[in-house]
Amino acid sequence: MTLTRQDFGGPLPRPCELGIASMECSSGKEETMLQSLAAEEPFSPVEPPKKATGRLVMHSMAMFGREFCYAVEAAFVTPVLLSVGLPKSLYSLVWLISPILGFVLQPVVGSASDHCNSAWGKRRPYILVLGIMMLVGMALYLNGETVVSALVADRGTQRTWAIVITMLGVVLFDFAADFIDGPIKAYLFDVCSHQDKEKGLHYHALLTGLGGALGYLTGAIDWGHTVLGKYLGSEFQVMFFYAALVFLICLTVHLCSIPETSLADKVESEALLKTAEPYPYGSIGKVKNGYFNSGYNEIRVLSQQGKPTLKEDIQVQKQMTIKSLLKALLSMPSHYRCLCVSHLMGWTAFLSNMLFFTDFMGQIVFNGDPYAPHNSTAYLTYERGVEIGCWGMCINAISSSLYSYLQKALLPYIGLKGLYFIGYLLFGLGTGFIGLFPKVYSTLALCSLFGVMSSTLYTVPFNLIADYHKEEEEDQTGGQAGEHKRGKGVDCAALTCMVQLAQIIVGVGLGFLVSAAGSVVVVVISASAIALLGCCFVAFFVRYVEENNK
Repeated sequence: MTLTRQDFGGPLPRPCELGIASMECSSGKEETMLQSLAAEEPFSPVEPPKKATGRLVMHSMAMFGREFCYAVEAAFVTPVLLSVGLPKSLYSLVWLISPILGFVLQPVVGSASDHCNSAWGKRRPYILVLGIMMLVGMALYLNGETVVSALVADRGTQRTWAIVITMLGVVLFDFAADFIDGPIKAYLFDVCSHQDKEKGLHYHALLTGLGGALGYLTGAIDWGHTVLGKYLGSEFQVMFFYAALVFLICLTVHLCSIPETSLADKVESEALLKTAEPYPYGSIGKVKNGYFNSGYNEIRVLSQQGKPTLKEDIQVQKQMTIKSLLKALLSMPSHYRCLCVSHLMGWTAFLSNMLFFTDFMGQIVFNGDPYAPHNSTAYLTYERGVEIGCWGMCINAISSSLYSYLQKALLPYIGLKGLYFIGYLLFGLGTGFIGLFPKVYSTLALCSLFGVMSSTLYTVPFNLIADYHKEEEEDQTGGQAGEHKRGKGVDCAALTCMVQLAQIIVGVGLGFLVSAAGSVVVVVISASAIALLGCCFVAFFVRYVEENNK
């Protein structure tokens, strides 16, 4: 075959260039392939491909299952603790152990998941382990007394072991259920484009509300007198059967929803991309010594040239995790810190109201007395108020699902700042009116505003985290990145830590507040005040990327 000038569309190449023509062509193909491999890397301008709506819904099923189990716990954990004879002095211990452990360990787990080298991906191994821990915790606190009664004959020993196992189950379940939210959010951020992250968070909020509503409705049924209740022994065993079945199905669907790329593959792609440029003239000898024996043998050549290799990259990342985790949290950028503070204020207000709401309905709205004899009118009135309060919680869950769809329509008009502000404002005003005018129907109607706050807390802060990371990724693409890249797992964990810190504040502070005021009305008024203060904070101190881009 004769090569002419027209075949090249320009000057004929020098003879020394002909020897590397095929090499450069192959290098160009490899570069295209490597860019495709690295499509999910933060530094790459290419975002992950758009995910189908069905995949995003499947990913959100974990939130449905988790919230269903949460609702079962809210409905049954107090009766279970009372039935095993737990002393009142240990109540606060049960509710404080889990958030304290979560607050301390959540960033550690988040950072570890950022650098997990499992072939199954970075997040899914942690989600699976935490899901199994949730199931074990539920099994212990719903079935512990039955198992102990079957294994231990002495009644005194039975009571002691029943209390220990039930407490262990409650702590283990709360610990795992609180922890699992961070890896689920980080998993969504890892595998989705920015637009899909926003859609995914809305589906998370939607299915969270539906799961809670179904859980409360299931708990409201008297299963003890049904065929299944008689077969399994009690309504506690029936609820464990339903909750475990729902959660296992939801967890399986979630883990099979969107494939993850393992950390090893990502770092390998990055290492190869760093050297995808053509070698300079005269380097063909070095290339023959290792570059073209196999496309991926380049990593071995790089180590000889003093450049980072796959193993070295992973080792450096792990060293960074161990040495700089505490420093990364303490030296968090100011806009991340402000977001965490606003999240803490929101959850403190929300939990203050929700944890005492049924008691508020029984004592204040219905004028019942929880300390009256159990066969008295005052106590029965209190129980009736608690039942109506449960329906208010169900209204909250349903309104949370509906508002998650309304958020999508409002977002283009008022932005994340407007959604954040409205969520806190409506909740603050609603709880304030409930405290000032404690009437049955008005209180139930205002429960819908609790759902607005719930949906806001589950979506807007994580949307802001996604915006912050997208901005940092664009800076990295433009060459403005620093040496250290923030991990999504650490930032999601830091945000989730605020939920545990809010639980600690509520558990320690509100008991003293109620004792000092002599009425649970002070809880609702305090929740309103904190929410309105948070409303001002999110308006003036939280940073919104959309404003900076205008």
